[in-house]
Amino acid sequence: MRRTCLSLLCAAVLSVSFTASAQAAPETRGSVVTAARMLDVRSGRMLRNVQILVENGRIKQVASDGRAVDGAAGLPRHDLGDMTVLPGLIDMHVHIDSDPTFSGYSYLQFNDRFWSAVSVAHAEKTLMAGFTTIRNLGADDWNDVGLQQAIDQGRVIGPRIVPAAYAFGATGGHCDSTYFPPSMRDRNEYNADNPEEARHSVREVRKYGAQVIKICATGGVFSRNTEPGQQQMTHAEMKAVADEAHMWGLKVAAHAHGAAGIREAIRAGIDTIEHASLLDDEGIRLAKQHGAWLSMDIYNTDYTQSEGRKNGVLEDNLRKDREIGEIQRENFRRAHQAGVKMVYGTDAGIYPHGDNAKQFAVMVRYGMTPVQAIQTATINAAEALGRNDIGVIESGRHADLVAVSGDPSMDVTKLEQIGFVMKGGAVVRR
Repeated sequence: MRRTCLSLLCAAVLSVSFTASAQAAPETRGSVVTAARMLDVRSGRMLRNVQILVENGRIKQVASDGRAVDGAAGLPRHDLGDMTVLPGLIDMHVHIDSDPTFSGYSYLQFNDRFWSAVSVAHAEKTLMAGFTTIRNLGADDWNDVGLQQAIDQGRVIGPRIVPAAYAFGATGGHCDSTYFPPSMRDRNEYNADNPEEARHSVREVRKYGAQVIKICATGGVFSRNTEPGQQQMTHAEMKAVADEAHMWGLKVAAHAHGAAGIREAIRAGIDTIEHASLLDDEGIRLAKQHGAWLSMDIYNTDYTQSEGRKNGVLEDNLRKDREIGEIQRENFRRAHQAGVKMVYGTDAGIYPHGDNAKQFAVMVRYGMTPVQAIQTATINAAEALGRNDIGVIESGRHADLVAVSGDPSMDVTKLEQIGFVMKGGAVVRR
């Protein structure tokens, strides 16, 4: 029976074959994408009857209201009918080599290289869900750097990756290894316990492929012997990280749940504050003053509370998750109402990869309009990354496009059912 190729299974196999060949051989001579609607994420307006001319993996021209793009005669066409086209989505906080079904201590049953292998499948699921770019904020064994290189070389299928490689922080803090006794001698070799060590860690992870620096300013939920509200790096250490990274042209992301750690990270010049669960009024004021971006993962508590225990998550971790989950969501509402800049970050890997779009509906539930939520995962994320080649459908940018049935500016849950994905001019899902 396992050899029987039922019709649906055959269709799935053919779809995977199509995907692989499409990514390996994009339409270099160009193509035209047509659809009933396109969301202009700059203005928030919905354009009608659009044509998008793609050439050499980039968007060359966009026309709407039934006008035709120039030079389209004879080019392949992707007619999406009554669908809505959007820029490829961007998730600013994932862990591509993490699998939530092996949590707590259960992951120790596998060889270290297991996580390198499963990250390949996670990357494909993420791309098929419409996320054409991800920022990976912490991986073991340089898994995200290697995966990024393999994707860029066309060897495996996945999104554009901005890798942080090893995240680091204080000895005994959230970015350290905190699950084992002294006899195991397990530690993060990039721990930074003074400003000079912080500068050295930035230099070393950048040397081996990090394109963004990730630090842990406070304790966390899914570590042992830390509490989310604890500040764990000093202002001087965080400022050394920010200054060094910025000198090299890199952005810095800080894991920061606690109010004091959030405030000190912003004052130190950190670019994006991750989680921001216990954000206070002063933190909101500082974020606005300094132009810091907040990346608040307000969906994943739904998954961890329903599935975490059977996945092996320890009760102490579930306790911390319960304690801050709703507080974080209400602080998301407050920060948005105050006008703080927001990006879309989900912490995928805490929940299954490929479900990244489920956070959109939670963001709308806690105060955003559908268009504002979509902007966090497109134009806002591109700006926070310092990139002008993704995040918007306009001339010169990568031809990273997704499409859904219906109108996601009215019902953001439409983004949970992506029907078309183009990355760099290559159709990888349709």
